[in-house]
Amino acid sequence: MKMKWLACLLICGVLPLVTGCRPDLAGRNNFAVPFLQDTIESRYPRSIDKVLVAARETLAFNGTITSDDSVTRTLQGQVNNKRVYVKVEELEPQVTRVLVQVFTKGGGTDIQLAAEIDKQIALRLK
Repeated sequence: MKMKWLACLLICGVLPLVTGCRPDLAGRNNFAVPFLQDTIESRYPRSIDKVLVAARETLAFNGTITSDDSVTRTLQGQVNNKRVYVKVEELEPQVTRVLVQVFTKGGGTDIQLAAEIDKQIALRLK
């Protein structure tokens, strides 16, 4: 009986630490597992317009684009039933930063898919 109570207390104490909300690149909070790397960052010596075109082509090639916000320069798409966010920021006139973030349905992350999307964006810029 004491072991059951101890197990229940342990689960109740650990559960809030492994679940929660994380902000996505679009600015909304999503259910996700904290403390996991979910974002890949890259910088390219290209104009922001060229990088945006490459990001759109990459998302369309791999899945579907579900949202394209031209104000914040954030793309959202679905690739293999995973939510993919791509944010493009201009750091300098010819230096652009790309952030790629991927969430699974269960709130996990897929850093390998984020790296693959980032790599494909880079290859389209050549």
